Amino acid sequence: MSEISNRQKMSPKELLVVLVISLGSFMSGLDATIVNIALPTIGKAFDVSTVTVSWVLNAYLIILVSLLLAASRLGDIRGYRKVFLGGFVIFTCGSALCGIAPSIDILVISRMLQAVGGAVIAALGSVMVTSYLASSLRGQALGIVAMFTMLGAALGPVVGGFLTSAFSWRFIFYVNLPVGIIAILLGLHVLPRVAAVSPKARLDAPGVALIFVALGTLIFGLTTLQGSTAMTAVAALVVSFVFWSLFYMRERRAPEPLINFRLFSSRAFSLQNINVMLIQLGMAGVMILMPFYLEMVKQIPTDNAGTILLALPIGMILTSPIAGRISDVIGTKKPIVLGFAICSVALLFLSTLSAHSSIGHAEIYLFLLGAGSGFAYAPLNSAVMGISPPESRGSTSGLIKMMTNLGSSLGVALVMLVTTAALGPKLAQLSAHTLPAGELSGAFDIAFLFLMCVEILGIILMLAIKDTPSTYSTDGEPVAGF
Repeated sequence: MSEISNRQKMSPKELLVVLVISLGSFMSGLDATIVNIALPTIGKAFDVSTVTVSWVLNAYLIILVSLLLAASRLGDIRGYRKVFLGGFVIFTCGSALCGIAPSIDILVISRMLQAVGGAVIAALGSVMVTSYLASSLRGQALGIVAMFTMLGAALGPVVGGFLTSAFSWRFIFYVNLPVGIIAILLGLHVLPRVAAVSPKARLDAPGVALIFVALGTLIFGLTTLQGSTAMTAVAALVVSFVFWSLFYMRERRAPEPLINFRLFSSRAFSLQNINVMLIQLGMAGVMILMPFYLEMVKQIPTDNAGTILLALPIGMILTSPIAGRISDVIGTKKPIVLGFAICSVALLFLSTLSAHSSIGHAEIYLFLLGAGSGFAYAPLNSAVMGISPPESRGSTSGLIKMMTNLGSSLGVALVMLVTTAALGPKLAQLSAHTLPAGELSGAFDIAFLFLMCVEILGIILMLAIKDTPSTYSTDGEPVAGF
């Protein structure tokens, strides 16, 4: 009898448990893409520069990256139910504060609060599935959670564009409120009260603080490196280097570290983790620039721009499962190299966009970038998890999430740096809607070429790795965030 015919069905109670976890994944995926499309409108509403409004994303990502591993450990110590629902409450309250923010400063601070809850939701979803459900049901449940994650990411640009055009950019945050309230009430009723798995474990609070300062100063330094603040930016980058070094030394000596750096003794593990970051860096860079190109250069309404951006996540959703299955048969290296190559070609095409380019071409290039990213990400996930020892796969899964979101942070910061360098200090001083379309388009093209070089670097790193069979299946794994 086949494995499929032996597969058990989830009970109504188990389905509700998976639904609560999936709502968290849906909100996490939705929030990853819904904000980008509204950034030009937010910048215009507060009359701030493009670099300044990018901190609506940067602040969220810095907190998210800093707390992902800590949130996983906190769930082990305090219990998944309590921490997960607490994260949902924080995320929902942060969303409400974002919606009513009277200034860009308050909006950025509210996004940081929202990110605290977002880190908890993102970190605990998969581990709660494996803890609450029988092993025979985990594949189904993880597949449902992955589907909700991808659905949220795919709907983000469309929903964000519609809400911004029909109502206000504030509604991209208000949309989280009903989902959050439903999930919290449902979670209080259905999530099992299970004892914490490691109640005597310790959270590496100094490690969390060190990575927060290291990442925060790095992003601040990169985004302010141009213009009159160059010296301040250089000082921030020096501070970042010092704190990254302190974080490394702390984690090497900590009794219960956030990251097991011994795993990085494997060249394949190290380089492929870097490639996880690079593939996300390319996507995040494009997703921060394209709304400005579509709305400021092409003068497309926000709702239509959101629909156009949908091409990228659709490309990922279609190719990621296929690539995962192919890599299980022929190994991970060839699909990863092919994925990076497709991304490089897509970014080369994106660098040809101008004020006179066809929107159809832009959609094709975005779809191609998404397809390449999906083709690389699933095998990368399989390769990294396959190298990791079984007892370290939980922390390795958290590390992959961290590298993915670190790529998003660096993608936003680096494309802003490159675009500012190409356009001059005007981008950092003026709102994008006041700049000539031709100048903006030319600067964006240079940024796309920079991202193409990043993808080519990914190919070079993969060529230095020996292809080995992976014993880890990618079934039920979500694709990368956006």
